[in-house]
Amino acid sequence: MNDFKGKTALISGGAEGIGLSIAQALGKQGMHIVLGDIDPAQLSLAQQNLEELGIAVLCVEMDVTQPQDWQRFAEQAVARFGNIHMLVNNAGVSNSTGPADQVGDKDWRWVNDVNLDGVLFGTRTIVPLMKQHGEGGWLINVASIAGMFGVPYASAYTASKNAVVALSEAWHQELRRQQIHVSVLCPAFVKTRINLSERNRQARYKSEGERRAPSEKQLAAAAHMQTVIDNGLAVEIVGERVVEALLAGELYIFTHPNYRSLVQQRYQAIDAAFERAAASPLLAHIRDEEIAGFS
Repeated sequence: MNDFKGKTALISGGAEGIGLSIAQALGKQGMHIVLGDIDPAQLSLAQQNLEELGIAVLCVEMDVTQPQDWQRFAEQAVARFGNIHMLVNNAGVSNSTGPADQVGDKDWRWVNDVNLDGVLFGTRTIVPLMKQHGEGGWLINVASIAGMFGVPYASAYTASKNAVVALSEAWHQELRRQQIHVSVLCPAFVKTRINLSERNRQARYKSEGERRAPSEKQLAAAAHMQTVIDNGLAVEIVGERVVEALLAGELYIFTHPNYRSLVQQRYQAIDAAFERAAASPLLAHIRDEEIAGFS
């Protein structure tokens, strides 16, 4: 599929950053845009931005961790534009880094509820609507380059993004029969405010311990991260890259080709581990067995 014009795209976390960049790029292709976001002030600014570009847009305040918000999001989109053809599960957060044994329960739950459960709830709500009209469509899940390997001291974020990549791979196989193309976007550092995700942390994910003043080490880490993000890829490029990749039918959408060697190192290590397994006399009896259960 390569005809976006006149079709409708829903984008979670679309009020700024990568979500808004994708909205702008798709809107320029003639799509109707429906933005969902937890921040009403940013939503208002995003709506103004898209309308100034001549893009038809609807904005809905929502929390992606709440299934009922997804239902309301879908209902308003259908009421305004009719059939839905694309879902971009973009909403995501990043927490402070720390050792594996110091990840707080609420910190873990917040990151995974937004980054992983938000993707599940969105897909579970919107994909049936795509199936109903039978015109096919697109499902784009926003993961991270961190979804391609483990990132030390970022347990919750890494776990959530690796899971989003795996879900996308599974759904890519499942949904192609309905002509719904699945892609997973895996950017590295982009000039966004993901490092300031705390500004939108819901009250139920906060605890007294997390309100303590940051240590000097935490402040230094935050300053370093800000510098890295400030030097990241211009966010406007990401939306255009997504359109380019969708037109090419890509499953994995990368924005930073310079990270290729890191991903290759991981898969070389995996392949080497398979070589060792194949050489084990304990496993000789199944070495050449036919693969079953994954077709």
